[in-house]
Amino acid sequence: MAALKSQIMLVDDHALVRQGMAMLINAEHDMEVCCDAEDVGDAMAKLELEHQPDIVLVDLSLKTLSGFELIKSIHILIPALPVLVVSMHDETVYAERALRSGARGYVMKQEAGQAMILAIREVMKGNFYLSEQMRTKLLDRFVTGSAESEQLINSLTPSEFEVLHLIGSGHSSQEIARLLSRSIKTIETHRANIRAKLHLKDGADLMRYATHWITAAH
Repeated sequence: MAALKSQIMLVDDHALVRQGMAMLINAEHDMEVCCDAEDVGDAMAKLELEHQPDIVLVDLSLKTLSGFELIKSIHILIPALPVLVVSMHDETVYAERALRSGARGYVMKQEAGQAMILAIREVMKGNFYLSEQMRTKLLDRFVTGSAESEQLINSLTPSEFEVLHLIGSGHSSQEIARLLSRSIKTIETHRANIRAKLHLKDGADLMRYATHWITAAH
């Protein structure tokens, strides 16, 4: 009798990306995609009602709610279900936050397809998966100790964290609103909350902080 294949769920808001990932995964002899979803609501409905995957692959940029919110929701609903982030967002900026949210690994979409397959296998074994560069960065931070600024950044919500990253990348409030499918008013509220939590006095101070933080992350 043939061995059962590991069941994998894909969550990404781009259908072509899901199809490409499914082709890579289904080509493996011991794993297959059992279902996919394009946003948080769709993913949670499938997990609650019908599907029981062995691992979920999640993008951080999803419609309506962030992938961070999905990771937390999965962790609450099925604590033992491992989540691997597969994202275009820079690992050096987002990976630690993803792990703190409950993910077991992080792989960038720019990596070769086999990196994703390797990451899936490692996480399925119960291990964490990060690139060599990111493992070294986290170990170095552990050895030298966490700075106060890191502790302040960890107080931000997932949405505020995304906005801070986009500010540091040079985007205006209007551009951020468009990229995240949010209103300008919502983005301005996030900016105000970020300034308060990071003890920054004005918008110029926020811009300097965000730009410095992005540079330091690399």
